[in-house]
Amino acid sequence: MSFNTISVVGLGYIGLPTAAMFASRKKKVIGVDVNQHAVDTINRGEIHIVEPELDMIVHAAVKEGYLKATLSPEQADAFLIAVPTPFKNNDSQIPEPDLTYIHKASEAIAPVLKKGDLVILESTSPVGATEQMAGWLAAARPDLSFPQQAGENADVNIAHCPERVLPGHVVRELVENDRVIGGMTANCSARAVELYKTFVQGECVITNARTAEMAKLTENSCRDVQIAFANELSIICDKLDINVWELISLANRHPRINILQPGPGVGGHCIAVDPWFIVNSVPDEAKIIKQARFTNDAKPQYVIEKVKAAAKRFSSPTIACLGLTFKADIDDLRESPALLITNELAASNIGKIIAVEPNVKKLPDDLNELGVKLMRIDDALYDAHIAVVLVDHKEFKEVSANSVLDKVVIDTKGIWSKK
Repeated sequence: MSFNTISVVGLGYIGLPTAAMFASRKKKVIGVDVNQHAVDTINRGEIHIVEPELDMIVHAAVKEGYLKATLSPEQADAFLIAVPTPFKNNDSQIPEPDLTYIHKASEAIAPVLKKGDLVILESTSPVGATEQMAGWLAAARPDLSFPQQAGENADVNIAHCPERVLPGHVVRELVENDRVIGGMTANCSARAVELYKTFVQGECVITNARTAEMAKLTENSCRDVQIAFANELSIICDKLDINVWELISLANRHPRINILQPGPGVGGHCIAVDPWFIVNSVPDEAKIIKQARFTNDAKPQYVIEKVKAAAKRFSSPTIACLGLTFKADIDDLRESPALLITNELAASNIGKIIAVEPNVKKLPDDLNELGVKLMRIDDALYDAHIAVVLVDHKEFKEVSANSVLDKVVIDTKGIWSKK
């Protein structure tokens, strides 16, 4: 059964590029999002996020009639759900995943489902979420059968296929990276592979839905643990008056050692979030994963205290916070430790705070309310007594180390310290 029309629910950093890739292969794609601005922007052939090459692909797909965006789902042959999975607002030390967006997306597509359709959950989710989604769909459409009811004879196929791309390289990695395909049955997996092979050149590796869910969580938890080691090492070196960047460079000359680079913490929608899904499911067993989260979540406060200590050297310091996004050369502020640090410094009234973020046109409202000004890198360094490097944007790497010799520099990314 062919896939003539594909619906992508959630047109964010993953959903929109995925929709665009299908449309670039001359498939009719219906993108669905609750954000009117996003829908209108896409239908003009423009994009509401920053991602290299994506603007050209979306423009061509819309112009040629292969991609359109809507506020509500329409009939299609395959549905890909790419909505957020945040935490519930509770005070628990271990955050609890919130599947509300997946639930709402399931309820939204249920009325337009028909026999022969394929539904794929791409959202990064706790183990068992795909089965929950199948249950919600079955409850909403008792006239159709689903894999948990009819196995290989189900009217609607269900699979999980987690995204595993790097912001800033999404277009290329969507095509080149291997995909983990976890169907609820063998037929579900086979149909999902057929769909992704529309544009995926990497290998589509088949497993079951629960293992596919755990694969994505494992990948990001592994990175989180490795970053936690680097962040802990940076604090140890700070206490022992050792240049951590030189130390890591030396240690990495060992043929079996590959220490990652430390930073101001961990941000983004994956590494700072996904490990908690494992910890929440098995809190007593996930000891190292849990400690890594605590270690990385504590790093921003360590940076804040270093800045406050430096500020005491001046009667009225101007502090330049260089970078707000969670990683270099993108506009994504989600879970950003740099943004958290800048916000807390501004709220502490230790001096004038200026921000440099070349990838955004305006500051978040909370920074504006705290009186933070957005400035260009040259102007900020001219005014600042203290320069805090929080993100290793390419614009910052171009700054000569000699130009900041008269500043107090707190370099959490090592871009000047290495020089």
